[in-house]
Amino acid sequence: MSKTDPARSFIPVRIAVLTVSDTRNRENDKSGDTLTARIRDAGHILADRAICRDDVPAIQEIVRDWIANPEVDVVISTGGTGFTGRDVTPDAVEALFDKRMDGFSAIFHRVSFDKIGTSTIQSRATAGLAGTTFIFALPGSPGACRDAWDGILKQQFDYRHMPCNFVEIMPRLDEHLKRGASVRS
Repeated sequence: MSKTDPARSFIPVRIAVLTVSDTRNRENDKSGDTLTARIRDAGHILADRAICRDDVPAIQEIVRDWIANPEVDVVISTGGTGFTGRDVTPDAVEALFDKRMDGFSAIFHRVSFDKIGTSTIQSRATAGLAGTTFIFALPGSPGACRDAWDGILKQQFDYRHMPCNFVEIMPRLDEHLKRGASVRS
């Protein structure tokens, strides 16, 4: 059973938010606003925020820049996870993953099912790790962003969350990169 360990101190994480849409801008980006508010309310740092069109190279350029930026620990995108011709976010970000996080999609769909029933099947929400950066691709609705943050991400990015969380493993995320470098040396 999960719990919060009051003996541990909260550690803020640096999170970048990407809205993927051909129609959104800062004035009408409700999903980006939802994520930004929740990130800040939880005590984390909004490292950056961007909006780009549904285009694989455009998405990858922004996400690659964030992966390379030591001031970004996590990338959360919203939009482009469906099945239409313009929904390409999973295709763009999964190509950047070093490791997939299959459990995120499973848990996201479980949380989402409780809210929208079988309609959750229309989402290709995905997550993974690129280098030392966590990447999450969420659907474009504010409700889906709330579900993912409130039901999964808020706890996993809280160092006090037990029995385990992402924050406690962050110092070790580059072990596979270091091991690969020593093998090549």
